[in-house]
Amino acid sequence: MNRDKPSQDRPQTVGEALQYCSEALQNSDVFFGHGTDNAWDEAVEMVLYAADLPLDCGEDILPQQLDDSVVTRLLSLLGRRITEQLPLPYLTGRAWFAGLQFHCDQRAIIPRSPIAELIAGEFQPWYSGPAPTRILDLCCGGGCIGLAVAYYFPDAHVDLLDLDGAALQLARENAALLGVEERVRIVQSDLFDALDDADYDLILSNPPYVDAADLASMPAEYHHEPELALGSGADGLNLTRRILDQAGGFLRDNGLLIVEVGNSWPALEEAFPRVPFTWIEFEHGGEGVFALTADELRDFSASGPE
Repeated sequence: MNRDKPSQDRPQTVGEALQYCSEALQNSDVFFGHGTDNAWDEAVEMVLYAADLPLDCGEDILPQQLDDSVVTRLLSLLGRRITEQLPLPYLTGRAWFAGLQFHCDQRAIIPRSPIAELIAGEFQPWYSGPAPTRILDLCCGGGCIGLAVAYYFPDAHVDLLDLDGAALQLARENAALLGVEERVRIVQSDLFDALDDADYDLILSNPPYVDAADLASMPAEYHHEPELALGSGADGLNLTRRILDQAGGFLRDNGLLIVEVGNSWPALEEAFPRVPFTWIEFEHGGEGVFALTADELRDFSASGPE
């Protein structure tokens, strides 16, 4: 959608509402990082939600008149977004990941991992084994990664593990939303602790990885997300160290580990100079995701600590 003429004091049409919200967001202290990266895109999502319009609207919708009740709902939504600096997905209760809609609330962080791009590409060329039949989403939160995998890999069974019981309940709700309950197992676990002799073709993880300094200085929007799902010690690597130490024992011989560590990746390379991390480059943005094969993990474990 293109921008309409400058808005009135109280917008009357979809186009005026888009301009009104975009200007208000642009002139505020909000931070964009939870599904959008600019005021206009967030205004589009906000207006379409308030007006109960589909996401694929064209420009022909711009002159449509808005009921007064819709404008009131929109202005309330906009006001909370600006004054409380709540991320928009927490206000609308919905978020998108890998082309799928998920329930979204403050029980878990808002879906935004670049691992979505890997799912779309079926993890090629990094995964070289047969079609995966068992996949683990470790530190699953609200379940977006594991449930998207279950949706797009209909022959696979997916386990979702997390320590946070509230986040796991959200994951169960999302499994029902996507209709994949019969092929997923959702388990409360401190990393691998609840697993016995399970083994997987793929282990995927977006664990907490924000270091203490970054956690303290993050924009206000991030402080509405569960701190348990963001921070992981002074250097952000407390959980990633444990994953590297244990994951090899749960991978099949052809298996692959994929972990997101975000901007903690330089600290990880410094901490583990002998580990041959493959850092994945993304076409649609994102960084700090590595891949390791089962053999690479076992060679690292056999060589002892760094």
